[in-house]
Amino acid sequence: MLAFAEQLLRLPADTDGGPARPLVIHAALDLPQARPLLEAFHRRHPGIDLTYRNLTTLELHERFLAHPDEVDVLISSAMPWQFALANDGHARPLDSPHLEAWPAWARWRDELVAFTFEPIVMVIHRELAAITEPPRNHAELLALLNTHRQALAGRVASYDPVRSGAGYAYAMEESQLSPRYWDLVAALGGVEAELVETTGAMLDGLKEGRFLIGYNLLGSYAAPSVAAAPDLEMIIPDDYALVSQRLALVPRQAPNPQSAELFMDYLLSLEGQRTLAEETSLGAIHPALTGPGTASQLRERLGDALRPPGLGPGLLAGLDRLKRQALLARWQREFRREVAAD
Repeated sequence: MLAFAEQLLRLPADTDGGPARPLVIHAALDLPQARPLLEAFHRRHPGIDLTYRNLTTLELHERFLAHPDEVDVLISSAMPWQFALANDGHARPLDSPHLEAWPAWARWRDELVAFTFEPIVMVIHRELAAITEPPRNHAELLALLNTHRQALAGRVASYDPVRSGAGYAYAMEESQLSPRYWDLVAALGGVEAELVETTGAMLDGLKEGRFLIGYNLLGSYAAPSVAAAPDLEMIIPDDYALVSQRLALVPRQAPNPQSAELFMDYLLSLEGQRTLAEETSLGAIHPALTGPGTASQLRERLGDALRPPGLGPGLLAGLDRLKRQALLARWQREFRREVAAD
């Protein structure tokens, strides 16, 4: 039985004596990033009695499958799992006036929408400078790990693709994108990298100085932590950068579909997206928004180095049981390759 370790936020309705309208949102989105959006929505719709639960990506997915009728909006960055739910008929068609202007690459069948644009990054501790220059791309990181194996032993962190849905999704994408990916996995194993479930765990270790390098962190979570920590630096690789996107859907069995529609309308509106751009580091997608905190600015700055995954059936490939087992088996084998060679 899976134990769900949730973070809970309640925003009670202010109805002046009228009936409250419940809204239950389950998400894999930490409260510091979610709160500005939720509070702005609640100010616009004070009659909503909002309950927000934050879970890990795999907890979120398994809880939904166990209780598909307890949630009105489901949000996750584990894109293959979200797409699978929509593809299997769990998503209610959306009737939002904002969908017509929404980019085609960020929606699927008007049932599933991407609403953020979050590059996957490296974060380094400035103590790394005593060993070597910081890596600016994957090739430099690979060379650094191989050259300074002893000095970096136990001081590198990355996602565990077995325990993290997001970590598995990144492994799946990167293994298809880069012919040197498996060499990089082996190099991570060679420095005895610590494998964790969340970006937060990597950031904690970096801030404490236990880690000198964090690999494949969510940039949206890393950016505010790095801004507040003089010893840390965030690097978007200049050869290629994966992009994570939060996908939102309204389940067919949502107990409060009208409240869910109100929230989805706000999520896709210019007002809601401006809140994302100005008050969070999640990256707004709305095509009318430019400047800091938007996908448009990142595309202008990084161009073809950004590699967002396509929102389509190709996401399902990594969820095939045999393919998943094969990829994870190879990942673990490559991670132990350097150790076995000693």
